[in-house]
Amino acid sequence: YGSSWGFAAIAELTDAAARRAGSRAAAIAKASATVAGPPMPLRDVPPADAEYRTPVLEDPFAVPLAEKCDLLVSVTTTMLEEAAVRLARANLAFWETEKWFASSQGHRVHQVIVESGGGMDATAVGEDETQRRSYPQAFGQYETGGYEVVRRFDLPAHTHRLATQAAALLSAPPCPAGTMDLVLGASQLALQIHESVGHAVELDRILGWEAAFAGTSFLDLAQLGRLRYGSDLMSITADATLPGALGTFGFDDEGTPAQRVDIVREGTWVGVLSGRDSAAVAGVEPGGMVRADGYGHLPMVRMTNVGLLPGPEDESLEAIVADTKQGVYLDTNRSWSIDDKRLNFQFGCEVAWEVRDGQLGRMLRNPTYTGITPVFWSALDRLAGPSEWVCWGVPNCGKGQPMQVAHTGHGASPGRFRDVRVGVSA
Repeated sequence: YGSSWGFAAIAELTDAAARRAGSRAAAIAKASATVAGPPMPLRDVPPADAEYRTPVLEDPFAVPLAEKCDLLVSVTTTMLEEAAVRLARANLAFWETEKWFASSQGHRVHQVIVESGGGMDATAVGEDETQRRSYPQAFGQYETGGYEVVRRFDLPAHTHRLATQAAALLSAPPCPAGTMDLVLGASQLALQIHESVGHAVELDRILGWEAAFAGTSFLDLAQLGRLRYGSDLMSITADATLPGALGTFGFDDEGTPAQRVDIVREGTWVGVLSGRDSAAVAGVEPGGMVRADGYGHLPMVRMTNVGLLPGPEDESLEAIVADTKQGVYLDTNRSWSIDDKRLNFQFGCEVAWEVRDGQLGRMLRNPTYTGITPVFWSALDRLAGPSEWVCWGVPNCGKGQPMQVAHTGHGASPGRFRDVRVGVSA
């Protein structure tokens, strides 16, 4: 109504309940409009009569529970064979979400989204600290698809490595403090994208509509198409059509088709994550990025698969390390902190290795690094190619009040950043 939304949800599928919910939503919208801004148009989206289903090779819900439990017991038991490992965890998770979307504008969309994944970690306990190693990444890895996703991880093949590395970290030297070249593994770079790019380019944050839970954004719409976000190697897209990625679907919760949108092109900020209302205000096309955490929540702008395009075909982590005179290689996220403008950040990783004269050296414990978003991304000067690119799934992206959780994907390959401050403790 005017510039304001009204929202009401019901669990009772009757005409009378629907009328009550409609009346309540209209009343809320009218009340909100008394303190809101000028009228807000919605970008037009052609009505769709469509169906979308996640391609699934092996139904995860048809795999016997005993088989799943045997896998989890086996990998945790093996990790506990390392004397220093006192805690071993493993998990599998599967979702099947069925949605029907109908609108007064003519949409009739039916979707079935299937998501699968899991992971494991080993925690070693020393006299005065603990150290953890995780696989495939911290919190596991998740994709759209069936049980074939889990089989591809081959969890048993990685149990010994995790346990021995966790134990070795207890006696490893600490990560040195200083300014040096930083090589990031793909999974850590994925979280860097999530926090310093993905949330920052959400249009509701940029417009100041979303601020209470995790802040707004350092970006200003007047800079769109001109701001240098990073180096020429930095090209980021939001692609909800990417096969197998966790943020992939057919239509968003406004009926907009899934699509690929350029966000950063060769270092220049060129796009945003938007919905039909925010796109109308900003004068851009809606990107199909509005989703809700269930029917009882108001849909909002959410990340889809926000990923960094890979480097040249012949580039690799091995070649990047070989080209690094002195620095550190960090992998697997352990902690994250970023300010309410998505500008100043600090990350910690599970493990690091020193890099000296093009070779990986000693394992290092408690590695951290810090930076300022556009300065950090401008320091990107090497990026591994498509063969090492992975779209990492994040199943726990929180936003809004009341909090909503979304599943997102972030593609990345290992990369190098010059002159980064590492080894920070405060």
